[in-house]
Amino acid sequence: MAHADTDRADTPLPSTAREKRSMWGALMNNGLYKGVTDVLFKTPRRQFLLLASFPLFWVFFAHLGPIIEMFYISFLDSYPPAAGYEPQLTLANWSRFFEERIFMIPFFRTLGFAFTLTFVTLLITYPVAYFLAKHVKRKNQLLFLLLLLIPFWVGEIVRTYAIMILLGNNGAVNLLLKSIGLIDRPIPFMYTSFSLGVGIIYLTALYMLLPLYSALEKIPDNYLEAAADLGAGSWTRFRRVTLPLSREGIASGCTLVFLISTGYYATPVLLGGPSTTVFAESIAGFFHVAGDEWPTGAAFSAIMLITTLSLTGIFLKLMGRDGKGLLK
Repeated sequence: MAHADTDRADTPLPSTAREKRSMWGALMNNGLYKGVTDVLFKTPRRQFLLLASFPLFWVFFAHLGPIIEMFYISFLDSYPPAAGYEPQLTLANWSRFFEERIFMIPFFRTLGFAFTLTFVTLLITYPVAYFLAKHVKRKNQLLFLLLLLIPFWVGEIVRTYAIMILLGNNGAVNLLLKSIGLIDRPIPFMYTSFSLGVGIIYLTALYMLLPLYSALEKIPDNYLEAAADLGAGSWTRFRRVTLPLSREGIASGCTLVFLISTGYYATPVLLGGPSTTVFAESIAGFFHVAGDEWPTGAAFSAIMLITTLSLTGIFLKLMGRDGKGLLK
């Protein structure tokens, strides 16, 4: 074996390989190269900062940058700036939200919708996630997940139109009810809170399902078996073992669905009616009209952002990251 290794080491390299090795050796011995690498990789902290520089740049400039700009615009009395006019700082855009009740109604309606639909989405998707995680063979779980993901490969608008086709007066639901003799005339599902709720639940179900599945799949089966051996019934095992151990999946799924639900615009426009106007539609109205209304829209967007983040923080605090939460 040693003789074979010696022969392999003495085997001459191809000319291309020798050239690459010589070029790399010359680069390694170059003083400038060594100086730069010593500065960049001298300490683990510098190595981390170098590797994290692009992700940090992306987060701060592509994500936080527009939000900071939005907050800045919300304090201006005019935007986009007109030629020859210097915008002034003002709080009028923020105070307008509290002074005009007409904006408070869609604001609280949006929060109410988001809370309700998040809870309903949790009730609908939890059994599905539990079935996938605990009753489907592990080799088939990926296939089932892919089947559930298929509708989400298309855009929001296409899926919203699918709901419109389903719930329309001549849609599948009304045609089915008429065919079995339950109704004589179509039920007006469209442009109501019901149609809006169905649409948003359909659009956000995946964001609830995947965190729940991930949390439930990690629960060892022997925990449930041990609880059963100790005399715990199915409901007791669910309440005392499964539900608390899936707390992080519930928290993550509810957070995603709540935040996404408060920001939907196209779906409420297509599925909702005058009685279901949400705050996103009110905000969009300020950006669609001529005049100096952009700062007001930016202020209202900031108010919604602050509110939703605050409520999410309270919810996560109540759920508990230290094992002491609502489900304990």
